Amino acid sequence: MKSTEQDLHLIETRIDSERLFDGNLLHINRDSVRLPDGGSATREYVVHPGAVMVIPVLDDGRLLMERQYRYPLQQVFIEFPAGKLDPGEDALECGQRELLEETGYSAAHWEYLGVFHPLISYSTEVIHFFLAKGLSAGKTKLDDEEFVEVITMSLDELKAGILENRITDSKTIAGAFWLMNR
Repeated sequence: MKSTEQDLHLIETRIDSERLFDGNLLHINRDSVRLPDGGSATREYVVHPGAVMVIPVLDDGRLLMERQYRYPLQQVFIEFPAGKLDPGEDALECGQRELLEETGYSAAHWEYLGVFHPLISYSTEVIHFFLAKGLSAGKTKLDDEEFVEVITMSLDELKAGILENRITDSKTIAGAFWLMNR
């Protein structure tokens, strides 16, 4: 949802922008902004290309999930398949590619659910959510530096994992919210 005229008393306006770091995936900017009261401030944030998360549902209702080691937190996480958008790539194409690469599955039916902003205080990242059904098994096509274990679980098991603090990935928790309210 974009800002409207009724939001003007909250809007900050960029005065200047400086790129602090230019990585392969992430970039970090520092902006000078004009505050709504006329003052100024500095804002630092991560520029992210965007991503897609897929909620794959098998014909028996079980969910196709992944276990994957996430280096920044030095931990294996249970999560839905997801990946970053390539330059110029359509969100649906990205979801189809990521599902196939990471799980080996393809889906006959795709439904766009919406977007999720995981880190609104310091990142531009937007994650598009898709529901995938009519799954057909195939062979994974993992990237050379990617190691993923594919697992299945019921929605009840997913809910229990969240409530017991065994599943803590924010995008997966948001995806569970979508599933529980369909």
